[in-house]
Amino acid sequence: MERKKLKREIERENLTRIEEAARTEADFENLAVQWNRLYGNAERRKRYHEIKLNEFSLEDFEIGDSTVIPPPLDHEWWRQLMRGEFLDVIFDCPNELHELTSIRSVSELLKKLNENQKEILYYRAIRRWSPQKIAALRGQSDRNIRKVYDTLIAGLRKKLKKKTADDGGME
Repeated sequence: MERKKLKREIERENLTRIEEAARTEADFENLAVQWNRLYGNAERRKRYHEIKLNEFSLEDFEIGDSTVIPPPLDHEWWRQLMRGEFLDVIFDCPNELHELTSIRSVSELLKKLNENQKEILYYRAIRRWSPQKIAALRGQSDRNIRKVYDTLIAGLRKKLKKKTADDGGME
């Protein structure tokens, strides 16, 4: 860790020297390239450490994790809890499914689902349970669960497509 910190400090000092010494257009272009590289690295690290619950699309509705508080301490949800980002854990239930996105049109569609649809969507998309496991929980056949899920996703896609066409885009 000490080596990494030392390396970062040296790179930061080097960039500061380059900033202060920049006089020509080529110097500023070189500086911009270095800043873009650092910004790209920071964004990559940020993306790596986040669970993208707010950025899911209906195309790939398979998001989230399988437990509210996962057992391994190195799991991403533990890191989020330790940073004080606990909204994912608070809203981890079928009735609060609409709270897991900041896209208003998707949230409104999810809020309008009935309890059965919310439950199937939650366990299949968020918890990533198999249709057999959901069927065992609900006392239904896995074929029925797959049919309800597929119909539900198709309906949500259709409504979202219609809504975005009417609104002129997602909010």
